[in-house]
Amino acid sequence: MADINFNEMTRPSGDAPAESRSVADPHPPRWDIVELLFFAYRDFVGDADHVLEAFGFGRAHHRVVHFVCRYPGLTVADLLDVLRITKQSLSRVLKQLLDEGYIVQKAGDSDRRQRLLFATAKGEALVEKLARLQTERIDRALRDLPPAGAEAVGKFLRAMIDRDDPDKVLQTILHGASAKDVT
Repeated sequence: MADINFNEMTRPSGDAPAESRSVADPHPPRWDIVELLFFAYRDFVGDADHVLEAFGFGRAHHRVVHFVCRYPGLTVADLLDVLRITKQSLSRVLKQLLDEGYIVQKAGDSDRRQRLLFATAKGEALVEKLARLQTERIDRALRDLPPAGAEAVGKFLRAMIDRDDPDKVLQTILHGASAKDVT
């Protein structure tokens, strides 16, 4: 990968640095945070991407098996809400995870049309492996912070989430209920 020297890069015409603007912008872009989030996300998911490649899976597979594992009995409809994707987008990924034995699907007890999803032992093992990789990165990042640092990071991340959508999985996460209490 090529090294990029940001100090020597030229800015597009008309894009003067914030400190040289003549009129103070009351809400200038937070380039520092925007770019740090970009790189943090890239590397956070990159750890899992390398493992997923060996299985012929991508990030969509990771998200599906993660939420199915964490919230056993999640309905297909709720999974669509969590992921904010279309049925068509979910269909291919879910079919592959079902066909390869990472997830099983069962009819609902009260409504037989409902499709409830559960991770198999194989799916749970994959989610655990990926979560451990990502947890190592999180632990390294939190290591040098003061004790309140992890709490501040969590508060910041919760504040970044749109709350307009009453997603029951998100509400469970935000309110600290057990993942098993969602179903």
